[in-house]
Amino acid sequence: MKEINFLKEMNARSLWHPMAHPADSHANPPTIITEASGVRITDIDGHQVVDAVGGLWNVNLGFSCQPVKDAIANQLDHLPYYSTFRGTSNDAVIELAEELRDFFAPDGLSRSFFTSGGSDSVETALRLARQYHKVRGEAGRVKFLSLKKGYHGTHMGGASVNGNANFRTQYEPLLPGCSHIPAPYPYRNPFGESDPERLAGFCLAALEDEIAFQGAGTIAAFIMEPILGAGGVIVPHASFMPGVREICDRHGILLIADEVITAFGRTGSWSGSRHWGVKPDLTCTAKAITNGYFPFGAVMISDAVAEVFESDESGRAAIGHGYTYSGHPVGAAAALACLHETKRLKVNENAAVRGAELFAGLKELAEKHDVIGDVRGGHGLMCALELVSDRGNKTPINKATPSRLQEASYRAGAMVRISGPNVILSPPLVIRPEDVQTILSALGEGFAAL
Repeated sequence: MKEINFLKEMNARSLWHPMAHPADSHANPPTIITEASGVRITDIDGHQVVDAVGGLWNVNLGFSCQPVKDAIANQLDHLPYYSTFRGTSNDAVIELAEELRDFFAPDGLSRSFFTSGGSDSVETALRLARQYHKVRGEAGRVKFLSLKKGYHGTHMGGASVNGNANFRTQYEPLLPGCSHIPAPYPYRNPFGESDPERLAGFCLAALEDEIAFQGAGTIAAFIMEPILGAGGVIVPHASFMPGVREICDRHGILLIADEVITAFGRTGSWSGSRHWGVKPDLTCTAKAITNGYFPFGAVMISDAVAEVFESDESGRAAIGHGYTYSGHPVGAAAALACLHETKRLKVNENAAVRGAELFAGLKELAEKHDVIGDVRGGHGLMCALELVSDRGNKTPINKATPSRLQEASYRAGAMVRISGPNVILSPPLVIRPEDVQTILSALGEGFAAL
């Protein structure tokens, strides 16, 4: 490692950081993380904290998962790279596709298309959805519907179906034909409805209305996160995703589940769709598929969609899409080891129990601090606090307060993530009860310091 003073002096000088203003990174240099072990990270000054962000929703197994590291090293010795474009494959990716077929069988998904990450997976799913309809002879189905507050990555297609203006306005015009309906967000919604079940009904009615307005025969797919992650951990009522599935079926619209965050145990179930009892047509995955140790992703494809492609005799089903690193053998080996450890450790069960503890502790914090307007979560290890300056009026917090809370909590022992007015918590799925208490204690000291 370079000398510490050099790294601090050069911090952010030559590097632009994602999701940050370049000038802000110069004025407030990012925390330099130099080591990680278990569920803890250590910065350049030797300060160690519990990582309540889990890398970025992806380090489900923690930072010391030796089987995954060994699989990467072994694969580098065996076959460090080869293309899976037409005509060649590799042993690791074939084995992985079969493992994923079994893992996602309860979701009705049996085929894999491999990518380099979550944004790639979303882009792939959008493309495959359009192509599916063209193969079937419905070339006019090209539009996409999604939720306001939803997050679907940063490629042009993903940004177009994103429901947050922060990821859209500076890059418009985006993909035409993308429309958004209100999210089932009880704390803030245009219906003034706080009852989750009633709100789900209003949002489903809005979906029906938008389909009627756009014309069902023009719509390729509806894309949604089973639980909205980056938008602030917005948990829909249990009736919502099944209702979306029924509406899509009735109108011949594909349902794309964006499970880049929610797959592999994060919600307490093995997938977010399974959590709500829904079988999507396409599912986007990435992040925890390799525990964050290698850039990799996959789109899982249902039997019904696969049949349309595989039975085609017109040539329209030839997939003119892919990435240099699709099915990368090192990524596939990492994913295989990660999948085995994920199942062996039953991380979904730990996520459910630890998530309940974390959620209960956050609600206790809300009773002590009026700056907490809403506590969201209760389904596995994904929780959020929405901060307000006036709880009665739900007045948004000023921009400086969440950052001050983040800094104070970090000093007290936990790395938390700030997204707008939200404090988002997505720790590794292998955390222990004492780690949950460390996170809650650090947040408590953070709020006390405001």
